[in-house]
Amino acid sequence: MNDIKYKVGMLPKISEIIEVYDNSGIKRPTKDSDRIAKMYENSNLIITAAWLNNELIGISRSITDFCYACYLSDLAVKSEYQKAGIGKQLIKLTEKEIGEETALILLSAPMAMEYYPKIGFKKVNNGFIIPRTK
Repeated sequence: MNDIKYKVGMLPKISEIIEVYDNSGIKRPTKDSDRIAKMYENSNLIITAAWLNNELIGISRSITDFCYACYLSDLAVKSEYQKAGIGKQLIKLTEKEIGEETALILLSAPMAMEYYPKIGFKKVNNGFIIPRTK
């Protein structure tokens, strides 16, 4: 796993992002590539993990003001690379980019609820959501 290169601010091809999403188990509207493209166009912190042959194997996507709050919208790692610390490294790099004054916030998929406390996130009970309808 030493051959993994992490890059901040690089936008991969939408087809590569969709491949990571579909392979990782994350639920996103991957049949709608225009929507995925719009998700990335409107995000301001993207961190990627690529293997030596430049295969995209992991990605994190956030929206932040870099001084108070950062919403980690997506964290996805291809299934064959999961449990190798790639997601944890993507989060560490996100924390480095946003700085100590910025809170890192996320909504967890049900299947990942036990993962985030293991890597330093605290569960909160003071959040609210109006779910998307489409």
